[in-house]
Amino acid sequence: MANMIRLVILQAVISFSFLPGSYSASNLIETTCKQTPFFDLCVSSLQSDPRSSSADVAGLAHIAADNVNVKATATLQQIKGLLEGATDPELQKALQGCVDKYNAIIQADIPVAIEAIVKGNPKFAVSSATDAANEAQSCEKGFANPPSSPISDSNKDVNQLSLVLQSIASLLL
Repeated sequence: MANMIRLVILQAVISFSFLPGSYSASNLIETTCKQTPFFDLCVSSLQSDPRSSSADVAGLAHIAADNVNVKATATLQQIKGLLEGATDPELQKALQGCVDKYNAIIQADIPVAIEAIVKGNPKFAVSSATDAANEAQSCEKGFANPPSSPISDSNKDVNQLSLVLQSIASLLL
């Protein structure tokens, strides 16, 4: 009987020892995301990354930057696929402009943001995230009918994820 009581107590201690960490991570994500313009997108994108369970705000900013990079890379591939099949010169021009903009996001904006976060210089992360958001928006505006471009949803996602990154990085200032 004494062994059974010890076992129950041990199980309770082990179970409760894991709760505060997960509660704290979830609480930090929610508190952080409340300070962004897209709460639901912020929460879902951060919680989907296992690193968020042990991240501080700088870690969450890094995860947000990685999320922008993943979505921007997928969007660039989508654009290149559309460009291969495009026959309309106006569409080709708009898509090529988007290739340039997404290359800037992937090759410059996000690497600078990540480096700034890692080095504790959030001002540059905020600026780079703003640039990435503007590049996605500029891509969308390059189409003859922007609200109905073939990549509107992807541009919107990159823009919003970039604004989430910008907001989180600004918390580090």
